[in-house]
Amino acid sequence: MSTYQKSILSSPEDWAKSDAYHNAYLISKDPAHAATQNSSINELPAIAVSAAQGKFLNLQARSIGAKRILEVGTLGGYSTIWLAKALPEDGKLTTLELSEKHAKVARENIGDAGLSGKVEVKVGPAAETFKTLEPNQPFDLVFIDADKPSNLTYFLEAKRLTRKGAVIIVDNVVRGGKVALLPEDTDDENVKGVRKLLSYLQGDNEVDATTLGTVGDKGYDGFLYAIKL
Repeated sequence: MSTYQKSILSSPEDWAKSDAYHNAYLISKDPAHAATQNSSINELPAIAVSAAQGKFLNLQARSIGAKRILEVGTLGGYSTIWLAKALPEDGKLTTLELSEKHAKVARENIGDAGLSGKVEVKVGPAAETFKTLEPNQPFDLVFIDADKPSNLTYFLEAKRLTRKGAVIIVDNVVRGGKVALLPEDTDDENVKGVRKLLSYLQGDNEVDATTLGTVGDKGYDGFLYAIKL
């Protein structure tokens, strides 16, 4: 690893330019670009992962040979498409979404990407939908990107439904540094949700995990990466 150097990139605009520069070399085609456009037309919030993050999810799924993937938080299906593109012919992705509107747009986007046969969108509160899933066919990878106050609930269910060696990724756990920097009595429910998950993981002997901070065209945030032992 390189030694620390003071960054000349000091603004979100610079971070976005850096992402665009690297993407120009490393992402020849964004398979979910049309999903971004259709989601915007349908006025879905622009909170999906970035192209670089989508490519990372795709590479991660491919690197572990994932055949069964679970996603919590579909939105318009942008990350869903990146993940599903990593699956083999007999692979399957299950994605959970609260909003009927978001699910409808996601199904359109997934269909346009030619992935309807590999992806199932389940609609309803994820905590309830989890109860319908059984670990007899365990998942290889879980991506959690939904309401942050429920992070721990989703993570515990992800553990229940995954095989030994599976990867669990939780997005948006740095939140511009607020998770570490806000006072202990903060009323920020998203920060509290992340802290609750971290506190639990400190004593969890069933997984090994780390947090990686990120900057890019989605700002300053980060994700938690865990392996089920």
